[in-house]
Amino acid sequence: MKNKNLRNQLPVAIIGAGPVGLAAAAHLALRDIPFFVIESGKTVGSNVLSWAHVKVFSPWEYNLDKAAVELLETEGWQSPPLDDLPTGQEIFDLYLQPLSEHPLIKPFVYTQCKVVSIAKKSIDKMTNKNRENQPFLINVINKGFERFFEAKAVIDATGTWQNPNPILANGIWTKTEKENHGQIFYGIPEVLGSLKKRFQNKKILVIGSGHSAINSIIELEKLKQEFESTDIHWVMRKNKINEVYGGGDNDALVARGVLGNKIKKLIEDNVISVYTPFHIHQINKRNGKFEFIGYQFDNLRELSGFDEIIVNTGSRPDTTITSELRVEYDSVVESVPALATLIDPNLHSCGTVRAHGEKELTQKEKNFYIVGSKSYGRAPTFLMATGYEQVRSVVAMLAGDEESARRVELVLPETGVCKSDNGEGACCGNVPNNDLEVSACC
Repeated sequence: MKNKNLRNQLPVAIIGAGPVGLAAAAHLALRDIPFFVIESGKTVGSNVLSWAHVKVFSPWEYNLDKAAVELLETEGWQSPPLDDLPTGQEIFDLYLQPLSEHPLIKPFVYTQCKVVSIAKKSIDKMTNKNRENQPFLINVINKGFERFFEAKAVIDATGTWQNPNPILANGIWTKTEKENHGQIFYGIPEVLGSLKKRFQNKKILVIGSGHSAINSIIELEKLKQEFESTDIHWVMRKNKINEVYGGGDNDALVARGVLGNKIKKLIEDNVISVYTPFHIHQINKRNGKFEFIGYQFDNLRELSGFDEIIVNTGSRPDTTITSELRVEYDSVVESVPALATLIDPNLHSCGTVRAHGEKELTQKEKNFYIVGSKSYGRAPTFLMATGYEQVRSVVAMLAGDEESARRVELVLPETGVCKSDNGEGACCGNVPNNDLEVSACC
């Protein structure tokens, strides 16, 4: 009986201190449920800070969690204007950092803790006996030292941002790609800031067809205005170039329409060289320059002489930390299984993914939940507001409030509220496409 009571008092573990992870902490704090947050970065929101220069085209209204706001307001916090479009830096400075400093959260946040594995204490994946009563054991590396945390439940909000998809159309990593990360950038580079010297007057290939790629190109074009020898090339898999323009002047999200209009003009003015549909099947490096071999329609073609590569082909979840748990992922999307048909990017844009909660996130391993962008696997249609609804529902269930857990409290506009770039957009949910784009809003 003594051991049982001890287990019941164990905290809930939250893995990842991004917007969704900290929202989970806020919900747990308001329900007076013990918790701790483990973050691999040096600070909370470390993934958000990696795109600090990027402005989103979802307004503050959809980037704030209600429970987090409730906590913050007890400390005198004032909300930014709800219709403003924040940058990643502003999301960190005005929201995530203050939330992490709240007295009900700060003592329970552990940074620079890399989760190596999550298992059940004293039993392996094969063991059935007394499984549900065993606490979770989380193996962590902290500044070179190994630590173990016990928890009665785990909320995995680690996201996918640190696990980019590779260059090849078949999704496979090559030796050339792995060995040349110094000339290959994954994500949205700050080409007008800290990385200016790296890209100026270089021949650059941007790979990807979503708004992250468009953002990269728009920034490179600004760099080209100052350094005329900057040579911009763009490879994507779209059958028609106009598929990337979006709604233009008629777009329901003004910033997204502006983005489409800008990239259309750059293409029409021949500022950039575009190859589409182009499916890369080989990458080589000769004399310090990259060359790519692929198919454009049915024709084999070679592109060569590139100094730098920017890869915006999306990301995928890291499933290795859950290998000793009874956790399932959809075989295609790599999402939580029950979400797969709801979020498949071949069928949905971010505006057509309905809100969902604990019921859809339930795993065979009781009290283990994958939330946030990781719950969406490789699909690019995740929205920050959707993640907030997920953790609200999950925490309600952990608190024994099944009625609240089953209730859907999130209503989104049909057009979606996606992520953008530096003021002119880089959406996390495009029109349906096969080039899985990065969601930087998680």
